[in-house]
Amino acid sequence: MTGDLWEVVFRALDGKTVREGPLTFGSDEYAHDVALFSGGLDSLGWAAQRVGLPSPHSLLLVTFEERNFEAVQDHVYEAVRGLRRRPLRRLPQSQTVRKPHDSGIKLELTTRSRGLLYAATAVHAAAAEHVPVVHLPENGQLALNPPLSAARAGACSTRSVHPWTLHHLNRVIAEVAEPGSAVRVENPFATLTKGEVCAVARDAGLPQKVLESTLSCGTPPARRPAGPELAHCGLCFPCLVRRSGLLHTFGSDRTPYAADPWDPSLPASRTTHWRALRRWLDTDWSMLDLVADAPLPPDAQIAPLLEVVERGREELRALIAWADRTASRNAP
Repeated sequence: MTGDLWEVVFRALDGKTVREGPLTFGSDEYAHDVALFSGGLDSLGWAAQRVGLPSPHSLLLVTFEERNFEAVQDHVYEAVRGLRRRPLRRLPQSQTVRKPHDSGIKLELTTRSRGLLYAATAVHAAAAEHVPVVHLPENGQLALNPPLSAARAGACSTRSVHPWTLHHLNRVIAEVAEPGSAVRVENPFATLTKGEVCAVARDAGLPQKVLESTLSCGTPPARRPAGPELAHCGLCFPCLVRRSGLLHTFGSDRTPYAADPWDPSLPASRTTHWRALRRWLDTDWSMLDLVADAPLPPDAQIAPLLEVVERGREELRALIAWADRTASRNAP
């Protein structure tokens, strides 16, 4: 996931009370479904689909608070609550890392490994609830995240829900869990494009306006002072995939983006992703590209993975065609 070699060391928690019990709410309230819920389009689609299933058993959504955007996450969660046909619970978690006092330890300032934090916390919650499977919803395009250029291969791009990552995570869980109690991590949207995930959310009963209020940007919001009203830069690869998915499903995307990559007034330094995307879509993409970037698990079904990338490429090509028409109409 990160390209690093890891050394794991356990230490006593200094100056704070250690939570000794499991993340549970009592045996009468155990969940039957556990999933991550980020406030993004993919987790929203899965939650909307699952909460609409009539059942006496609850769905537990594990949320990590995104600084400055808690209100946006709350708004999306309330939209899911409005669809519920079964009990629904939410487990909010902080992702703030605090270093020990006078330790001399330097904290990791990047977010490369936060996907492991998210997954591990969801696994912890599922184990406490006696749920055998944790769902980490991520569309197949971004789960595989094919590099747009050689500079983005391997750990240079996010691989937190890549099939190879989940394969090894499940191996680790199986090694440390008691026999018969291992939790398995799965991506239920591994073979769906962004547009197809948007269609899942729409068909579950969510209006376009709710989907447009989700968070998808790859730039940490805390680094941009614009605030929730401009939560998306509009220029990064996750924003471009989001644009293509909403356009595919609804024919429009009214999300307020900070910028448009086809704006001729933008400097070249801000349109790097857009130009790399256009070059990538102009080249052939095959099974060799799929396995050369990152290995696949031994039991992986390659054909559906190839197909989801190709369908995603078609959605992105449609976005480019739409952008070119828009730019032509706006040209002086």
